[in-house]
Parts: sequence; C-alpha cells; structure tokens
Amino acid sequence: KMAGSPAPWIGSAYLFLQSTCKTIALPSLYESSQKKPCVFKALKLALADSTGSVNGVDMLKVHCSHPHLIVQLRFCKRENCRRFLRSYREGALQKSLQSHLQLFLATTMVPLEVELKAGSEHLDKMLKDEDRCLECIYREKPDRLPDEEITELEECLKSLMLHQSTNNNVAGKDCSFLKSPSQPHPPQGSSLPTQLTFIFQGQQFDNRTITPDDHQKFAKSVSKKWKQVGRSLQKSCRALRDPAIDNLALEYDREGLYEQAYQLLLRFIQSEGKKATIARLIAALEENGLVSLAEELLGLHSSEDCS
Repeated sequence: KMAGSPAPWIGSAYLFLQSTCKTIALPSLYESSQKKPCVFKALKLALADSTGSVNGVDMLKVHCSHPHLIVQLRFCKRENCRRFLRSYREGALQKSLQSHLQLFLATTMVPLEVELKAGSEHLDKMLKDEDRCLECIYREKPDRLPDEEITELEECLKSLMLHQSTNNNVAGKDCSFLKSPSQPHPPQGSSLPTQLTFIFQGQQFDNRTITPDDHQKFAKSVSKKWKQVGRSLQKSCRALRDPAIDNLALEYDREGLYEQAYQLLLRFIQSEGKKATIARLIAALEENGLVSLAEELLGLHSSEDCS
C-alpha cells in the first residue's frame, strides 16, 4: 500500500547512541562548542556511509539525554531507508561511526551501543523483518523541520570541506558561532526571538534552555498534573496538540507517571529545539498551580521542600 501512495515516501526514526567507555560521554562532547562540530561531522559521514549518499538521510535534531545522544532521522525515499536498515542490521553503521569519532576526536576507539526506535516500536527486535521496520518508520511522520542548530552545523561542515586544504584547524574557528545553552542569542531575522530573561515572583532569571536536570526534576515531581502542564504547553507547541498527550498517556501507561511526564517534556524539547526554554515551562507550571515545582527548578529552595 505504501508503493501505491501518490505522496513521496517519508518516515522518521530515532537513533540512540551511548558510549560504553566511562571516560567518553557523547552528550557532554556534543554540548561542548569545541567538540560539537567533530561529533556532528562523524554522525553526518557515518549516515552518508550507511545510505551511500550525503543526502540519503536527514538529521532533524540531536538531543542530549545523558547518557544517550539521540538523533532524530528523516528518510525521504524508501530505498534510502532500506539501505540504512541493512547497514544498521549488519553493524556497518556502528563501525563507521566509531571510526569517524575516533578520527575526528583524535582519541582511541569509541565503543558504542546503538538502539533504533520509531514511535513506541523498538526496531532492534524486528531487524530481520525489513518490511515491518519500513512500515514502522513510514508511520512516524516527522513533526519538525531541521533544528536551527543542525542547519548551522550543516553550513559549517560545507565551509570546512571547501577550505580544508588551506586550513586544517578551521573547525574550532569557523564553528565558534555555535552558542552554548547558557548564553541564548537568537539569530538575526528570527521571527520568534527568545527573550533573554524573564520575571518570576519579582525576581529576574536567565531564560536558559531546559536542562537534563530540569527534565528529571519535572518528571519526578509533577505527578498527576503532567497532562495539565502539557495542555498549557500545547498552546504554543504543535507537537503536543491533540491527540499527542493522550497518546503519550496510553503508550507509557505501564511505566507510570514519571515516564509519562518525562516523555511529555522530551517531546516538547525535541520539537521546539532552542525555543524549549525554562520560561515557557515555568509559565505552564504557574498556570496549573505548581509554584513549588517552579521554585525548585529555579533553585529558590531545595527539593526536600517540594512535595
């Protein structure tokens, strides 16, 4: 039935990467403005190796969720997706990525554990059934365009390739514009510039991006009100609009409230990118009477005070 569809074949999946070496933390490397271009280049080239084309698969977002680096992938041709699945199944993608990381990070072998998911489906369990994997990926339509940061890195990589012969150290210089989350600086011409600060209870706070620590505290403390917070966030987040929240509740019902809340905020962070700021989360918490949790996220009191 996919072959008979008049629309172009398009699907999405998430690639989970984790280093099994205690001294190498991929999320920390990606969060470093100096190492980020190296990790991105390794990802880009390994994916190109897996499909036989630089444009065989698109990266939409790279998310740091310690200890995992999670890459949202978009496939626009079934044949490219099929090549990727074969490369993944045979271990070629994993070996290629290890090799590129070793080269660009100038380190010893980077041992990796990899996992592939499409929605709630763990594709590693069905890799021998290629058509079923393709169906799962095809069902998951990408809910975003490439993240702003991905676009910047793509441009940086093109610049590197053009000037590589004249300056081998250009990576750190050309990519110095990549901002750290603690110093938000919206690009010129941005239609939705992120405010640099916001006011809460009469105090001024930096409007930073949501951190992994914020993510865990939210999931731990929001309890049954996670859906209400989600409804507040959905007003400005297309990825959380109906029936997304109810679907999350069903998908993670067995795992309980913590996982449901965690997945809600993960969906928000993945879809909004740099615009997934603490100010938006605090506003949603305030709207639902969760002032104590808002205070905890902003460091106004210890977690013991937050019930």
